[in-house]
Amino acid sequence: MSDLEKNTAAATAAVTAPEGDKGAEIMEKFEKESRTRVFDAQWLKKLIYFLCLAFTLYHLAYASGIRALQMVNIKHHAIHVGLILVLGFALYPAFKKASRKKIAWYDWAFVAASAVMPVYVFVRYPTFISTGFQGETIDIIFGTILILLVLECSRRLSGWALPILSIIFLIYALYGRSFPGIFRHRGYTWHRIVTYLTTDVYGIYGTSIKVAATYIVLFIIFGEVMNKCGMGQFFNDIANALAGHTKGGPAKVAVLASGFLGSINGSAVANVVTTGTFTIPLMKKTGYSKEFAGAVEATASVGGQLLPPIMGAAAFVMAETLGVKYGVIIKAAVIPALIYYLGIIVQVQMRATKDNLNGLPKDQMPKVREVMKARGHLLIPIVFLLYMLIFSGVTVIRGAFWTIIVTIVVAELRPISRMSVKDICDAFVAGAKSTVSVAMACACVGIIVGVCGMTGFALNVAHAIISIGEQSLMLTLLFTMVTCMILGMGLPSIPSYLITATIAAPALVELGQPEIAAHMFCFYFAMFANLTPPVALASFAAAGLSGGSPMKTGWQSVRLALAGFIVPFMFVYNPALLLENVTLLTGVQVVVTACIGVVLIAAAVEGYLYGRLNVVLRLIAGAGAFLLIDSGLVTDLAGIACLAVIVLAQKFVFHKNKPQVKTA
Repeated sequence: MSDLEKNTAAATAAVTAPEGDKGAEIMEKFEKESRTRVFDAQWLKKLIYFLCLAFTLYHLAYASGIRALQMVNIKHHAIHVGLILVLGFALYPAFKKASRKKIAWYDWAFVAASAVMPVYVFVRYPTFISTGFQGETIDIIFGTILILLVLECSRRLSGWALPILSIIFLIYALYGRSFPGIFRHRGYTWHRIVTYLTTDVYGIYGTSIKVAATYIVLFIIFGEVMNKCGMGQFFNDIANALAGHTKGGPAKVAVLASGFLGSINGSAVANVVTTGTFTIPLMKKTGYSKEFAGAVEATASVGGQLLPPIMGAAAFVMAETLGVKYGVIIKAAVIPALIYYLGIIVQVQMRATKDNLNGLPKDQMPKVREVMKARGHLLIPIVFLLYMLIFSGVTVIRGAFWTIIVTIVVAELRPISRMSVKDICDAFVAGAKSTVSVAMACACVGIIVGVCGMTGFALNVAHAIISIGEQSLMLTLLFTMVTCMILGMGLPSIPSYLITATIAAPALVELGQPEIAAHMFCFYFAMFANLTPPVALASFAAAGLSGGSPMKTGWQSVRLALAGFIVPFMFVYNPALLLENVTLLTGVQVVVTACIGVVLIAAAVEGYLYGRLNVVLRLIAGAGAFLLIDSGLVTDLAGIACLAVIVLAQKFVFHKNKPQVKTA
């Protein structure tokens, strides 16, 4: 056994088997996408395996640019939706008590109907063109079946929230003339609604499924290939090597490892389970409370979806929606994401110093040199990906394809990461299964986005928000924040962003905000719905691992992520944080003041800086953080003055407020 393996084993020794075994249970409880069937019959296992493999190989072949597979968007989207419907009905039982070992007869009927849908689109496409997408009776029949299939499959994969919301929007499209005030519209016939949603690229086959079928599927496959060759272990090891031995080390390891992994895998709950089974027990052993340990893991895992390069694939949706290059999204996202993580790290450090929570023994931690020697080559695909996306000029889909190929090749450089042909195929199959839930949610969101486009609902909501906010930017931001968090409750990250961006972002744009700032604002608060009670899936999953109270963990997560709640207001008032049309001097200024603001927020929340803060100093810290939201010189100086007051006060009273020694 190598030194790296010995140190890794020593670091994980504190994780008991029962705690490690909780992972699958937590995933099934809080992420419905993990409740797949496990077949008894070998022929069924092989059928699904090869179907998943074919799904991945088709998308890789399409991304490679093979001329024979290039087709109009609606045909490619129809193939994608048809395949995910087939896999969805085959893998997910209709009810909790339904058999998970075989496919029920009615599910075979659903599978058959799903398989027919892309064939129907291919056959009818010339008629769609010749009739101007007006739709005939047969189109309405097949379109209605498609809508029902999407709603039912989405219910199985992600629960009732998204299908019910979609049904409400369908009712709104039908009976809009009966709605009051600004929400009234002329109303549409079922014929018109179905035609719009299913025979053109505005509804189910629209932007959201386009992103799923071209970008998301490839980056999910990339993530699964990276996991198979050991990237997850690399992130854990490097986080331990960098921070495991420092004060409050296990909590910092959770933040770093979850941030690294979350920026690639994109699922907050999966991230909690993947890294939390290791980090949460270590945090508890160090002396952190159950709720704080769970909250650290939850906030760090959700933050992975805000951190480039992949951002849970929502960045590609944003780029497609805004019509900008992906590199623009990366550039805009990087500073706010790092500030978010700075806020968590600072609070963790303050809590550890205040309660004297020491790290793990340094001699039991992996060494950076050992980790880099063993798996450092796995950073090459990430560097290659960033080059392809930002500097190469190739399309995102082609860049993702070549990154997957490079990952497979690079993994062969060392035995520790080398994959067999079966390993690669297994990663491709896992990628297909992981894509089903995300793509299905995107298809269902297509119904909502399509209805918004038909009825003008998004603009009506924007006008309503602005009207309530009385033209005040701050009030409008607050109402938009509430709207985003309500709409984001219980939904996966990508559909949550799509819905909130469609409905809430226009309000901010109408008040003169840059589109990218408006969309990033909605994106942040759609993600934070995973942390905020009463529906906080990431926090509740972390509580399941820590044994803490779910609601207390949720509220503790809100406290830890408070800097993240402030950051979107900062970049709306300071677009320079998004690196939009900014000089170097201005960029440095806003980053520095934002970091000071984050430190003040942490001090106000934890009641600690160099020593414990009394109520007055905590209020001053909170006021200073609020002042630093605006980029004006006067407010910046006032915020810095607040920090100076606290530091000077601490200098004179620190000796009276030494932290109490607390043994782990």
